[in-house]
Amino acid sequence: MANLYISEYGAITTVQSDRVQAGSEPSKATQKVSYTASAASAAFNGDTGFVRVIADADAFLVFGASPTATASGMFLPGNTVEYFGVEAGQKVAAYDGTS
Repeated sequence: MANLYISEYGAITTVQSDRVQAGSEPSKATQKVSYTASAASAAFNGDTGFVRVIADADAFLVFGASPTATASGMFLPGNTVEYFGVEAGQKVAAYDGTS
């Protein structure tokens, strides 16, 4: 079974007046979602506007209020870090593409 690791952030870090693609630590929350068939995270916190995700195996992702991930979702190669802007209350679902 594969795992999706999620860190929730309220803002992007600013360094010397430049915005960088990194969340301001500490994160608002972290989640771990195990998946083969589609599995969704808990709803993002009210202060969350930005997430960092990493899957330890290939994944297809879908974001939304009640997402179901399928092989037509956004592909995230295993062990790749990606950042997404999100809305509070949304969830992310992951699917491994094989079941």
